[in-house]
Amino acid sequence: MSAIATNAAGSGGAAPGGTAPLAVLAFRQPELLTRLGEAEWNLLLRQCAAANLQPRLYYVLQERGELDAIPARARRHLEWSRTVAERHSQAVRWEVELIRQALAGLDTPLILLKGAAYALAGLPPARGRLFSDIDILVPKEKLDDAESALMLHGWASTHLDAYDQRYYRRWMHELPPMEHVKRRTAIDVHHAILPTTAPVHPDPVQLRAAAQAVPGQPGLQVLAPPDLVLHSATHLFFDGELEHGLRDLVDLDGLLRHFGGAPGFWPALAARAAQLQLQRPLFYALRYTALLLHTPLPPEADAARQAGRPGALLLRLMDSLYLRALLPAHASCGDALTPSARFLLYIRANWLRMPPLLLARHLLHKALFPPKESAEAEEKTP
Repeated sequence: MSAIATNAAGSGGAAPGGTAPLAVLAFRQPELLTRLGEAEWNLLLRQCAAANLQPRLYYVLQERGELDAIPARARRHLEWSRTVAERHSQAVRWEVELIRQALAGLDTPLILLKGAAYALAGLPPARGRLFSDIDILVPKEKLDDAESALMLHGWASTHLDAYDQRYYRRWMHELPPMEHVKRRTAIDVHHAILPTTAPVHPDPVQLRAAAQAVPGQPGLQVLAPPDLVLHSATHLFFDGELEHGLRDLVDLDGLLRHFGGAPGFWPALAARAAQLQLQRPLFYALRYTALLLHTPLPPEADAARQAGRPGALLLRLMDSLYLRALLPAHASCGDALTPSARFLLYIRANWLRMPPLLLARHLLHKALFPPKESAEAEEKTP
């Protein structure tokens, strides 16, 4: 067993199989990275690639001044991934500017969510983050105007199937995803952070009212610090697509470390979670960042941590599922139960998004009418 894995064996927060994967330890105990040999670095890089965390690893080493202390081949690979991440950062800033210009006539601030918010606000999770799309939040009454303005500037819906269009517009918390016809860049236009059919309903009016301006970026806003944490937690623990779950957990760790030392942050976070009905996802966020990444949680965090705690049996089940599914989707990080854990959390996510009858109807439609057939079926619907 390697030095880093040996150190992990008694450190807590290990995967169900015993020791924590290298990709977890790299962000939990970065002081151990310089003790890895080339073979271990090869495995670590593969695990981080599966989790979209390679560029972030570069910045961890850079901040510690230890880039020259790792094998040369690993360093060259990380430098290449850093270059890719920098290009992503430049591209997202340019794309946000184009979106801002497109929506300038809406007479409402442009509120950025998730990765774009981290990048434009200069928050820790932005360093080395790779982007697949840009998420924005607009008032529901402005959705039609926002969509029309984006279409005039070259964005078009990627979901042309009639059923999918109706599904998004009637039940979901966002427009069907849009893509620019020339640049192939993607944008998700949200009016809320959870579907209208979800069991909890965080009030988007309250989220928008508390949003804060981005310094030096007129017309751009990001969510307030407690809301940034809560949205990140909600996105991760209401979603069934966990291939990049560790990346999202590292995002949460960065936000909590960044904001956690500010006076009054923890009581405000607990109060906000109660106000927005998001105590359960906040509990999971605090639990798994602490278990897997050793995120420091001071005594003031106890109220935020305990309010959403599930019962003992449910918690044991969720630990069994999430301590598997949050690890990188790489063969070295799983055990025989990992596929089942991922599948059950996928089912759970769909269950949380829709009530049983609607979910059954939705899944039945998808099974009976694959995308190419759905448009024809919709045309025949009276």
